[in-house]
Amino acid sequence: MRAVDLIVVHCSATRADRDFTEHDLEVCHRRRGMNGPGYHFYIRKNGDIKMTRPVEKVGAHARGYNARSIGICYEGGISQSGRPADTRTVWQKHSLRVLVRVLLADYPGCRVCGHRDLSPDADGNGEIEPEEWVKQCPCFDVSKEMYSK
Repeated sequence: MRAVDLIVVHCSATRADRDFTEHDLEVCHRRRGMNGPGYHFYIRKNGDIKMTRPVEKVGAHARGYNARSIGICYEGGISQSGRPADTRTVWQKHSLRVLVRVLLADYPGCRVCGHRDLSPDADGNGEIEPEEWVKQCPCFDVSKEMYSK
């Protein structure tokens, strides 16, 4: 088993009013030169969790962090008007929370964050602030939501 200390949540950056299946994700990533989906798990709008890459295999989802992380992606992230938004359904929120809890049981001590939280700390103050995000993904505060309740 490889050493994992980070769980990174992403969105597929696709419109919430359109389906984007795990097959579509694979085609998209292969067109970008990858050898399959870069994420380990993909959560569909109906809450189905699809394993898209074995956890033992290094992901291709967060440059500089792939060797030690697990990538989770949810379908959506773009509103019907084409703007970044938290488009997760009730089922996706539930499935994401359950999946993260299971992964934390298997990989205790992991940090859980959103892809945007891995942006460079441009001002060097030790905190990644919204104005420093390279991208909005996943359009919600992962660490706050995954550790609350």
